[in-house]
Amino acid sequence: MTWFNSVEFLSFVAEIVGIPLAIVAFVYENRKERQNEDEELNQRLSDEYTSFLKLVLENSDLHLLRDQNPGSNPLTEEQQERQFILFNILISLFERAYIVVYEPNMNKQMKRIWSSWEDYMREWCNRKDFRANLPKLLEGEDKEFQRHILQIANPASKQPPAPSTT
Repeated sequence: MTWFNSVEFLSFVAEIVGIPLAIVAFVYENRKERQNEDEELNQRLSDEYTSFLKLVLENSDLHLLRDQNPGSNPLTEEQQERQFILFNILISLFERAYIVVYEPNMNKQMKRIWSSWEDYMREWCNRKDFRANLPKLLEGEDKEFQRHILQIANPASKQPPAPSTT
């Protein structure tokens, strides 16, 4: 009977130690998988932004990567149309980043990713030509995203916006 008791005792110990250990391993693997998904998502969005910047470079006559000097070299009608198309692509990318990345209670990793996107938004919203086109660009876009980027674009707004949780 001692052999049977030993096996039963070892079985009991295995359950007490093994089940919690399996739960911890499962939680750890899920967190690691989520972190990998977040990194992959960030990489895809970054790649899309890089592709956008390549389009801007291909359209360097629009002077989208340098500080504006209002009144110097006004754009032709064709250039204004290309500029508007590029701004549309950018707004779509910003909206996608907002919908996919932003959450009210982000973890540290997602806050860092989101902070980068807000920096991009702020940079573009500092351009008068971009801000002037915002009302038309935002037609049909997600309402929370509209509020968020309009708050960023508001020159009186110095603090990062607090997105709506509705």
